[in-house]
Amino acid sequence: MHQPGQKLNGSEIFFECLRREHVDYIFGYPGGSLLKVYETLHDVEDIKHILVRHEQGATHMAEGYARATGRPGVVLVTSGPGATNTVTGIANAYMDSTPMVVFTGQVPSTLIGNDAFQEADIVGITRPITKHNFLVKDVRDLASTIRKAFYLATTGRPGPVLVDMPKDVLAAECVFEWPESVDIRGFKPTFKCHANQVSKAAKMISKAKRPLLYVGGGVVTAGASEALLKLAAEQQIPVTMTLQGLGAFPGDHPLSMGMLGMHGTFWANQAVSNCDLLIAVGARFDDRVTGKIDTFATQALKIHNDIDPTNVDKNVKVDLPVVGDSKDFVESLLNELPKTKEDRSAWLAEIEAWRRQCPLDYTVEKDSLKTEFVIDEISRQTKGHAVIVTDVGQHQMWTSQYYKFTEPRSIVTSGGLGTMGFGLPATIGAAFGVTDRPVITICGDGGLMMNIQELVTAVYHKLPIKIFLMNNSYLGMVRQWQELFHKEKYSFTDLEASNPDFVKVAEAFGCRATSADNPEAARKAISDALAYNDGPMLVDFRVVRKDMVFPMVPAGGSISDMLLARLNPKTMV
Repeated sequence: MHQPGQKLNGSEIFFECLRREHVDYIFGYPGGSLLKVYETLHDVEDIKHILVRHEQGATHMAEGYARATGRPGVVLVTSGPGATNTVTGIANAYMDSTPMVVFTGQVPSTLIGNDAFQEADIVGITRPITKHNFLVKDVRDLASTIRKAFYLATTGRPGPVLVDMPKDVLAAECVFEWPESVDIRGFKPTFKCHANQVSKAAKMISKAKRPLLYVGGGVVTAGASEALLKLAAEQQIPVTMTLQGLGAFPGDHPLSMGMLGMHGTFWANQAVSNCDLLIAVGARFDDRVTGKIDTFATQALKIHNDIDPTNVDKNVKVDLPVVGDSKDFVESLLNELPKTKEDRSAWLAEIEAWRRQCPLDYTVEKDSLKTEFVIDEISRQTKGHAVIVTDVGQHQMWTSQYYKFTEPRSIVTSGGLGTMGFGLPATIGAAFGVTDRPVITICGDGGLMMNIQELVTAVYHKLPIKIFLMNNSYLGMVRQWQELFHKEKYSFTDLEASNPDFVKVAEAFGCRATSADNPEAARKAISDALAYNDGPMLVDFRVVRKDMVFPMVPAGGSISDMLLARLNPKTMV
């Protein structure tokens, strides 16, 4: 490690800063503006560079790593197309509050604005989708900028930060100075919740007859899961989770109601519609949760805890805002609430009645294979002790319904942006961060094709990931909407005639692969894949082609008014 006061060039400063931020992995792809960085990297042994096959894959890998570990993911790409290829992944991280630092090369400072070869204004392009971004104009500012970038990415509500580094800055020299502390004007996140607000929240909870905890990814980020479990158990408050909040509360606990919202459980949505107090913790009331705002939780007083004050009253007006860290909020509530609690057995019995009225259910047939069965079987065989990464679509929603997430940082999925192609590279990134649990991607055939080139990365590094492909040869969720809301006009969603043989494709990449088309074969394939740890393994599950995800709230509808079955059963055939 270089000491402050030494004279270093920009590339050497770059790696020295990464060491001080305890970076283990960089997900990157070289190019002209970064040649000095890669020259220096050639002799770097303490930071591992993962060569991706597309820069979008790098961002998704960094996000998978960050979501599975809680540590910031790091991306390194060249200027121009290298930088612009990261935009989708940056936007994904921004929507899902994932800590990530993206370093982009840039043309020399003297050429910026001259339409130079491989020049793109990546700072301008990414301004709306980053917490902040920087263009480093002087090598003497590089170390302090990198320090600020990691601080911003990981402090308060996490998110992506971009640092644009011109070629001449990376080659220039200066005395290395490392700022031990960071003070950014205008960025002062509130961690400690206001005592008066917490006290008011405790009084509201004490008086409530039908309270409900609605928790999101902020609980996972804050490490508040243990305190949340204690709060729910002591006060006998049922818990429903967002897609990103799954695992924040054990999915197999009697007080767990699973996910709420568009494809949430019937009983969770009914509980939201009938509770008298809704306690939102680390969640942002997004449209997939609320449905029609005018009909959302109309009988309830609403408490909203979030570390980002801009989230409060943004979508839903609340009765009590509590800005601050979710762990501090839940632990403070535990100290405030009386040990004697309300008898909420009648409320819990009402929820149980809704559960029995419309349980999550599916049929098992000997000669066909349903995605619900496959995911249920994965859950049974892993006992919830796995990192599950999904792509986007029907399989993602079935995973939220049928996989029992029992611990935090167990689900890695694209929520806010809904990025197809996220699953495989995010799984690779998660596998670099997690080595004591199986790392599994549940993906669809449409999404897998979007970043299938990253199989090379998984094979090269012999990552023991399990790629469980739910292959219905459709863009399944789009097809579902076409059936329900677009007159059954299946425009460009049938992939049967164009899909490749995924087993052969995987084997061509050097990946072990097999297929299954019935329950017995599926059970064995899952077991074999979980037992295989010498590299990646793909299982092509040939599932029912026209299956549908229910229950479902139609877009713009009330979450209390769910579709429970398809409108025309004949379309299943």
